[in-house]
Formats: sequence, structure tokens, C-alpha cells
Amino acid sequence: MSAPLVFLPGWCLGSNPLNSTVNREKGQIFELPGYGNAPLISDFYAAADDIAARLQPGTTLAGWSLGAQLALAVAARHPDKVGKLVLVAGTASFVQRDGWPHAMPPATLAEFAAGVAADVEAMLPRFVGGFNRGDARAKAVTLELLKLADPRPSGEVLATGLDWLRDVDLRQLAPQVKAPTLLIHGAADPLMPLAAAEALAALIPGARLAVFDDCAHAPFISRPDDVATTVQQFLND
Repeated sequence: MSAPLVFLPGWCLGSNPLNSTVNREKGQIFELPGYGNAPLISDFYAAADDIAARLQPGTTLAGWSLGAQLALAVAARHPDKVGKLVLVAGTASFVQRDGWPHAMPPATLAEFAAGVAADVEAMLPRFVGGFNRGDARAKAVTLELLKLADPRPSGEVLATGLDWLRDVDLRQLAPQVKAPTLLIHGAADPLMPLAAAEALAALIPGARLAVFDDCAHAPFISRPDDVATTVQQFLND
């Protein structure tokens, strides 16, 4: 029997954008804290530990964006639970820090968080359109993601995720990952620059990086067949 496959979604959009990918891979989705029926957990590492507690040993764990950061923390803190790790549009730190330039300036995230608090419905199309800039299918991918976006979580849930993106730095944890790891990244990702994926891949022992040209932050929507093939090859190795 093959190992179970669990996906963790990204910030704000909920699980629906991942449904076709997960169905194709015969996996399941764990909602992020505060989304769907999942209770809100305000501490990032407590949220990672809660996810780990619900995984079978040896699970293949995949995450997108903020979900990739959680997946990385789970794999590092609970190596028995993660047999293989797939990070889609992942990074060790979403904001710039000393020695980590490949990221958003903290002031830009603070401005975005203020905009979300004021009017999330106005910010959402700008956010999704922005992270698809540079994708060969930018307009179609943006429309599809906005159509698939779950009913919006509460302001508290969105603010918690933005706090995590501001505060979490996984550079110390990444080298502790024992699971074989695949990073999938769009070469044109404006939200998590390719340099961030390259730097993260260098921190995780033996990690592989698959780069998709003309692709931005949602490669599983922009290039679903190529992503599925890449993941299957990794899982079959």
C-alpha cells in the first residue's frame, strides 16, 4: 500500500484551489487552522504540531505557499510522520531578514495586512492577480483561483496567517528535515522569488528543485499536467 498523501493549502484561498490536484494524486487536504471546520490555532509551531498529530507515520506531506512553510515545520519537528515532503512555492522566510534578501520587505507586508483588515474583498483580486504576474497564463489562472476561492475566513484567521508570514523564519529548522524533499517553483513567482526556493533547497539535505518556466505562484493551476508528472516521478522514486 502506498503512503497516504496530505496537502496543506495556502493563505486566504482555502482548499478548493487544490482539489483537482489532490483528486488526481488520490490524496486528501488538511484545512489550515481557522478554515472550514478546523479550529484556529494562533501559534505557528503549535499548528504544525497539531497537523503532525493527525498524520499517519510515513505520510507524504505537500504544502503550497504558507502551507509549504507549515509542511516544512512538520517534517523537521516530526520526522517519523513525514516519509516524503513536497513544497510548492515554498520559502524559509516570507519577509526579508538579515542574510535573507529573497523576500518581501516587511513594510510591504505591513501595508498589505492593513489593506486586508480594512477591506479583504477589495484586496483579494489584487493579491491573486499580483502573485500571478509573469505567468504565461496569468489572467486565466487568476480568474480560476478567484472562482475557486472558498468563502472567506474571518478577519482574525487572515490576520493570524499574516502574522505567521511576518514572524516565521525556518532557516534553522530546514537542515533538520530527514525526508526526501521536492521543491516545485515557478521561475516567475513574484511572491516567493526563485532565489528563495534555491536557497531553501540548499538548506534541506538532498532536496531537489523543479523549476517551471513562465510560471508564477500557482504552478498546479498554471501547469497541472507538468506538476502532476513531476510529483508522480518523485513519489515513485
